[in-house]
Amino acid sequence: MMNDTKQIDELHEHLHEHLHDHEHPHTHEHIHEQHDHAHVHPHGHTHNPEDVKAIVNRLAKACGHLESVKRMVEDGRDCSEVLVQLAAVKAAINNAGKEILKEHISHCIVEAVEENDSQAIEELNKAIDKFIK
Repeated sequence: MMNDTKQIDELHEHLHEHLHDHEHPHTHEHIHEQHDHAHVHPHGHTHNPEDVKAIVNRLAKACGHLESVKRMVEDGRDCSEVLVQLAAVKAAINNAGKEILKEHISHCIVEAVEENDSQAIEELNKAIDKFIK
């Protein structure tokens, strides 16, 4: 279970890097605000705010589900039930990751290819390696 928490933390960090505007310094202690503007990355492309909102909503649901699994453990619920619900949380996180990957490929990577930016491809490969562990 500790490995799952580490993966969630790594995914959260990755999401923060790719879904938030980095023009202002921030920590992970702040409250996430809903933004109506497109998210601009350091290399200049934007993400559709509706796509970002959909991904954030998916992650919020997964976080809520994980909290309920935590309460199940604290309440001494049947281990089999906990494992089934934990598998559902993992699937929700993986599905959010797939949506992020699709978004990244259709915007960031397409633009990187057009600009002959091989570093973006290398970064994508590293991110995939971390995500698929």
